[in-house]
Amino acid sequence: MEVNEAINKAKQNDQKAFNFLLDTHWDYVYGFQLKRLENENDAEDITIQTFSKAFDKIASYNDAYAFKTWLITISKNLHIDLIRKETTSILKQHTTRSGDEAYKILDDSPSIEDKLITEQNLAKLLRDIKRLKPHYQEVIQLRYFQEFSYKQMALELDEPITNIKVKLLRAKKLLAEIIKS
Repeated sequence: MEVNEAINKAKQNDQKAFNFLLDTHWDYVYGFQLKRLENENDAEDITIQTFSKAFDKIASYNDAYAFKTWLITISKNLHIDLIRKETTSILKQHTTRSGDEAYKILDDSPSIEDKLITEQNLAKLLRDIKRLKPHYQEVIQLRYFQEFSYKQMALELDEPITNIKVKLLRAKKLLAEIIKS
């Protein structure tokens, strides 16, 4: 049987044609992947997936291209997908001569220097707030440090919500001017 004849028969779901194509091209695809991966198990897995996908899509094969080229293209794409899956994992193992080591994961917790800077900035902000009139200090304290809602602030200060919003807006503008100067 010829490759082109086997392809035509495979398009008609002839099992012998699929077996012929698999037997004829297995070593070529497997060897290609083995060179890329240098791992027999992964090369075999991708080769199996390659033939599975190729046989599922055999009807879409274009005779203008060599069958081997079509198989290798499928095989390359499967390999790329495998690499993408590995690189998107949060923690992956990397084998070195000294043994298994895990990649380091970035620690987002603040360093001692970051904490110190934050404390200094907070202290400066509190000094600037103390320069405001007492009623503006009070609305900023309730809103940003005690995290009151506008409604809670209105009840606490016994004022309408609109007055609270206006006071807070004025307090923020005055505080911004103090910080800039």
